[in-house]
Amino acid sequence: MSEKKRILVVDDEPDFCSIVQGQLEKEGYAVELAYNGVEGLEKIRSNPPDAIVLDVMMPEKDGYEVCKELKSDETTAGIPVVLLTAVASHVTSTRYSHADGMSTEADDYIAKPASAEEICESIRGLL
Repeated sequence: MSEKKRILVVDDEPDFCSIVQGQLEKEGYAVELAYNGVEGLEKIRSNPPDAIVLDVMMPEKDGYEVCKELKSDETTAGIPVVLLTAVASHVTSTRYSHADGMSTEADDYIAKPASAEEICESIRGLL
């Protein structure tokens, strides 16, 4: 039997993390959680996962910064990244934008509110 694929979910909303974790585990994945970008990067560098679900708006280091760091490092560039954000393409009142997300080289980009099923579908497609 093959080893379970590991997914790291990085989001500062614990309830959302738990929902996504539960759905991914039902699909047969091993799931690890991180609650900000700095913690996420530490976990990725110490034990690279097979895929990453990454929220954009987080304290300490946002998802755009984390994704750019991962994609510019040859040891982590190949890990699929699904960016999640509540930022709509028409929002101009924050420093976040849909265009910024699309320029990070993320492998998928899902707008919140995203269902756990939608995230699982993306992960299945990337793996």
